[in-house]
Amino acid sequence: MGALTLPLLAALGALLQVAAPPPVPTTVSTLYPWGRRAQGSGPARVRRAWVIPPIAVSENSRKIPYQLVQIKSDKQSKAVIYSIKGPGVDEEPRGGEGGGGTHTTLPAAPVTPHFPRQIKAYAVGETGAPVEEPTDLEIIVIDQNDNRPAFQQPLFTGRVAEGAPPGTLVMRVSATDADDPQTDNAALGYSIVGGGRGIFRIDPVTGDIRIVGVGLDREDISVYNLTLQVADLGGDGLSTTATASIFIDDVNDNPPEFTQAEFRLAVPEGEGGVEVGRLSVTDRDEPGSPNWRVNFSISRGNERGAFRIQTDPRTNAAILLVQQGLDFEAAGEHELTVEARNWAPLTAVTPPASARVLITVTDVNEAPRFAQDPRLLSVGEGLPAGSVIMAVTATDPDLPPQNVSGFLAPNMSGCLYPPVKTPLLCSSYRLQYDPADWLSVDARTGQVVLRQEIRRQSPFLQQYRYAALVTATDNGEPPRTATGTLEIQVTEVNDHPPQLHPRAAFVCSRAAGTGGVIVWATDADLYPQAKPFHFKLDPEYSLVPHNWTIRPLNDTHARLAAPPDIGEGIYGVWIRVSDSGQPRLSREYGLNVTVCECRGAEACSPGVGAVTAARLGLSLAAWMVILSSALVLLSLLLLLLVTERFRRRHRKGLLAASDDDVRDNILNYDEQGGGEEDQDAFNIEELRNPGDALPLPRTRSGSKQPIRRDTPCARGQSRYPRSPPSDPSNIEDFINQGLHAADTDPNAPPYDTALIYDFEGEGSLAESLSSISSRGSDSDQEYDYLSDWGPRFKKLADMYSAA
Repeated sequence: MGALTLPLLAALGALLQVAAPPPVPTTVSTLYPWGRRAQGSGPARVRRAWVIPPIAVSENSRKIPYQLVQIKSDKQSKAVIYSIKGPGVDEEPRGGEGGGGTHTTLPAAPVTPHFPRQIKAYAVGETGAPVEEPTDLEIIVIDQNDNRPAFQQPLFTGRVAEGAPPGTLVMRVSATDADDPQTDNAALGYSIVGGGRGIFRIDPVTGDIRIVGVGLDREDISVYNLTLQVADLGGDGLSTTATASIFIDDVNDNPPEFTQAEFRLAVPEGEGGVEVGRLSVTDRDEPGSPNWRVNFSISRGNERGAFRIQTDPRTNAAILLVQQGLDFEAAGEHELTVEARNWAPLTAVTPPASARVLITVTDVNEAPRFAQDPRLLSVGEGLPAGSVIMAVTATDPDLPPQNVSGFLAPNMSGCLYPPVKTPLLCSSYRLQYDPADWLSVDARTGQVVLRQEIRRQSPFLQQYRYAALVTATDNGEPPRTATGTLEIQVTEVNDHPPQLHPRAAFVCSRAAGTGGVIVWATDADLYPQAKPFHFKLDPEYSLVPHNWTIRPLNDTHARLAAPPDIGEGIYGVWIRVSDSGQPRLSREYGLNVTVCECRGAEACSPGVGAVTAARLGLSLAAWMVILSSALVLLSLLLLLLVTERFRRRHRKGLLAASDDDVRDNILNYDEQGGGEEDQDAFNIEELRNPGDALPLPRTRSGSKQPIRRDTPCARGQSRYPRSPPSDPSNIEDFINQGLHAADTDPNAPPYDTALIYDFEGEGSLAESLSSISSRGSDSDQEYDYLSDWGPRFKKLADMYSAA
């Protein structure tokens, strides 16, 4: 039932309003609620007030105004004013005001069961004084079925797991009715009028929805939409509908299945960490749920761990990866067994789905591989150039082991060739990094050869190690190259004997027994081919008594002690010094020890010892040495005298017979050179003695003088005649050869070229001295004087005159 509205309150006021009495219908009875005066002339007898029974009025009555009852006081002799008060009149909810009159009317709008139940009627006089006691009027509103039931929400949702058994409660729905709950107008009945019949049932009284069918499968129908109805009067009155959506929750009742029983994939050899391929699966369970997601595993064929498998979270497919590069020559095909399981356990125990995967390894040209990388070797210092120190070898991974041993044969170039497969399988070697340019490698055999001697003192050695890089390139398509490292340890070789220091010493005669001479040794070799050194007296060569002693002080020093009673003089002591290398090297050294008188602060005077030694005399061996030295010196002096005499005898040479007064130097003024100050002109002495020709100039290092870069032509050294003619008649050819060599010599000025200067000055009367621009003046030169030198020079004069 609805609530009381303002129009209804207004109607209530109109219903209870006491106005001027309209014409009273004959059907409306008049009540005397306060008693009635008796008829007659006797004294009046007042009766007790009546108990007015409730007044019934039908809800939603449309006859407005409708008179319910007429009240009247028995005191009609006086003017009486009637009024009503109470809820709906002067109290909330207000609907109007009570007025005078004798009638109570119906409301001006339909009356609901919430209409006020009790009001009070009043009767007052003209002065306002009550003429009667207030009277209670009770009004009963009879309910009508004027409200439809309503669901609490237009859409109800519920969930139930698939495969749930019959009788499982899914959800509960509810509805309300505004009519009087004590009547059948509010008695509700529920029913399903659409969807889900035979699967679901609703209780007509409680609204519980339960499962009544079997075989609820989410994969067939994932959601059910039911149309519900509720009606009053126990389901036969006014009705309203709503929707109930029932979602079927997924359970893992479907295992994953591979789309193929066998997959064939391929991967290039040598590639690691790449995707080989994908294996697709199907699962009827809800996508994205643990019942649908799959875990893959390799159950067979991956004993070496070369493969790895993972799941694509978007497509639920298996991604097969290769973790390390595969070798085509080792195995061209791999077979795997892959299994698939859901994340969530299955409702029924079933074996996991499996598929067979065949992976083919495709052959690619792989780079050669060095047998050892880095390659370590030891090389002794001082090894001569041209020595083969090792041979690098690189194998081709593209050759299976069985082919190398049985089916491949070398050809003339050292390559290997199969009987069918081409091209030839071979590698070529070269040095990629050799900072000191010490090595060379044979491109075919890989032999490493020393180009020059290696010394341990080289700045290219780091901790006596030398590093070089060698590459091996095959002839595949495309060619592949491998790089190997050579680490050469340069070992120390004992090739230097130790040296003794000092070679002369002084000893005080007074401290001969207690002191001595400190000697030490050095060695150009390094550890372990050097110290500790071993010192030993060699009495066979020593010119001293045998009672001298030498004792080591440390690895490099020793003390040489003289006997206490030794006299002053010079003593020759021979000491043999040996190192600790392998093999051990030793050398004898003579040490001159001067024993003399010490003066002052123990200072030894060398002169005293020398005089004393001369007085004592020398041994026969010493005299032999001195005489031998003198003879050698005399022989050298005699040889020099003979050589000088011979050179003076042959100084005039081929022109000794000439009586002409010829100058020693010929100065050429027709060339652009130094003029008279140029004393480097052609020396006529070479014509006299061509065998004594001056050698070519040498540089400080002893090599030939470098070719000048500012010469007209970048030519090499000219070939001068090396030997004089055996016959004086051949002097012409000898001169012509020398002139030709001088003309073509790029290092001998002046050059036959025009020199260009930025500024030559002004007012110079000198013309160009170049032989190129002065050729025309050669005709003015007189060469007749050459005819006086002999028939050979006459021919030379004729040649220049003709030019």
